[in-house]
Order: sequence, then C-alpha cells, then structure tokens
Amino acid sequence: MSKSVLVGDKPTIQIETVAGDLSVVGWDGNDLLLKGSDDEIRFTQTGESVSVSSSGDLSLRVPRNAAIELTAANGDVSIRGVSGRCDIKETAGDLAMRDVGAAAINKLHGDFSLRGAQGDLYVKNALGDVSIRGVNGNIRLDSVADDLALRDAHGGIKANVGEDAIVYLEPQAGFEYSVNAGDDILLVLPKEVDAALDLRGDRIFVDWQNMENNDETERVVILGDGAAKIHLSAGGETRVSNRSEAGDSADEWGNFAGLNFDWSDFGEHISRQVKQATTRAMKRAEEAASRAERHAARHAQRATGRTGRWNWDVKSTVKPPAPPEPPSQAATAEERLSILKMLADKKITAQQAEDLLNALDGGE
Repeated sequence: MSKSVLVGDKPTIQIETVAGDLSVVGWDGNDLLLKGSDDEIRFTQTGESVSVSSSGDLSLRVPRNAAIELTAANGDVSIRGVSGRCDIKETAGDLAMRDVGAAAINKLHGDFSLRGAQGDLYVKNALGDVSIRGVNGNIRLDSVADDLALRDAHGGIKANVGEDAIVYLEPQAGFEYSVNAGDDILLVLPKEVDAALDLRGDRIFVDWQNMENNDETERVVILGDGAAKIHLSAGGETRVSNRSEAGDSADEWGNFAGLNFDWSDFGEHISRQVKQATTRAMKRAEEAASRAERHAARHAQRATGRTGRWNWDVKSTVKPPAPPEPPSQAATAEERLSILKMLADKKITAQQAEDLLNALDGGE
C-alpha cells in the first residue's frame, strides 16, 4: 500500500500503535505518504490531525513541520528531518532520531541515538545505551540504565546514568551541568574554559596542566572565572581532561572507548552478529560432541565384545585402543562463546571480536 493524503504544512501525526518497525521522514510539501500492507494499516483524518496505526511495519513521509505523537511501537523506530515536536510514549526496540525539533520521550526499552535537535530534549526512562550529539536546547535525562555518551550540547544538562558516562562539553556562562553516574564519568573540556567544577567519586583525577591530584573523593576546581557550573558525581571514578582524544583509548579509559560510536543501528547489528556467531559455534560444538559420543560408543562395544544385540564373549589379549580425544572444535566453541561474552560486556569492540573469531578459524 502506498497512499498520499493532503494534511497541510503543520499537521499533527498521531501514531497509535505499530507492531513492527516504524520509519518517519520529513519532506517538503503538504501531503502525507503512507507505506505498508493494505490489511495492516488503519488511518483516519480530521483536518490537519491524522491518526494511524499498523499491525506490521509502517513507513511515513510527513511535512517537515509536522508534530509527531507516538503511543507505542514494538520494533525499531527511526525519525528524521521533522522539525515539529516529537512526543514518544514507549518503544520496545531501538530509537534513532536525526535533525528533529524538541523531543519528549517517556520510556525506551532499547538503545537511543540522537543527532541534531533544535529544541529541548527530555527522556524519562531509557533502559539501554544513550548517545546524544548536537542539541540546541536543554537536556534532561531522568534515568539512563546503561551508558551515556553526550557531546555538542548547547544548553543545560541534568542526567542520571546507571553505568558509565562520557561527556564532551563546551560550557557556557549561566548554564548548569549535572551528571550522576553509577560507575565512571569522563568529562572532556576545552583547554580554555570558564567553569566551576564540583566533583565527587571514589577517585577524582583532573588531567590538567599544573593540576595536582590527591586521594580525594570530593573536590572543587575553578577553571578561568568559573562562570559555568558543573556538578559530577560518580559511583566509580570521576575524571576531567582537556585532551580531545581522551575517550579514544580502550586501554586507558575502559568502557569509555565504546561510547563514541553511533548507536542508531547498534541493537540490530550487534544482536545479529552475536546470534549468527553463537549459532555457528553451538552447531560446531554439538557436532563435535556427537562425534565424540559415537567414537566412545564404538570403542566401548569393542572392549566388551558386544556388537549390536549379540554378546560374543570374545576374550582377547589385545588391549583396545584408547578413545580418541574430542575434536578441537569443541574447545574452539568454548573460546568463541567467551569472545562473544566479552563483546556483550563491552570489554572488546566488534572489530576485535571479529578478528579473534577469524583467528580461531585459522584466518578464514
């Protein structure tokens, strides 16, 4: 189904429920284009207000100034090029947003990626990783369960993070920036900055010229005239640096290095990689175990003189051969699962995991 409907230049698009994936793209014009299966889409219109839902996947092309109201989506959601306000109640999959206006999000079960917002951003509850870049407004994140990566924010920040947080910030006078994290925080600032830093953590390290570090768990640091106010509180380490490459090294910064990439397709890409590699590894392990079992059964039969259902009671002075060692592929399967676990725990990157898996295959 492909259906075009005239809705005006600033319509309100109410998306009730989408059972599959949802794609919303802004375009020039005053019409709405719906794409999906005829028997899956339900659509009503009252003037410039539209209500649509789908029992499968749904693709929409909407006027750029449209306002989007999404109640629920069971798959992944992509919203791009829509300058009107986006209100999202709940998504079960990953959410990727690009070049949007203001956004308010109630609950996200997957990972969240935002690149470019011209208004405020509010997220009440995000259960996955969050990556944000380029927001011309205030950012409020009430609860991020996993990791946060944030940079190019041009407004105030208030964020509560369950695990690690990395923030690249150019603080401005009159704004306040507050980040609380369950694990570690890395804050990267310009070398010339006016900010007052209130720092708390199990360990505080300020990577700054002529700055001494002691075993403090609370510290106030004034940079320049201290015009911007920054509050950082970590369950682990709080670290501040003026090196732009500070978050690039996995060896130096641990999990921080994994927070710099684009998460828009993270959930689907990684889960597909892990699923495929795990399936191959488990299949090889099952085949190896089956071969070893058959070998052992044959040698047991020879040792007892039993073949099939007949017992010939053959006595021999010849010592039966020892059962062969299980094929090395079984051990390889265990190694594969260990690699995949390290990938899932973010101890290695996807590229490193791929290199290790290829090495186990003998470079294939």
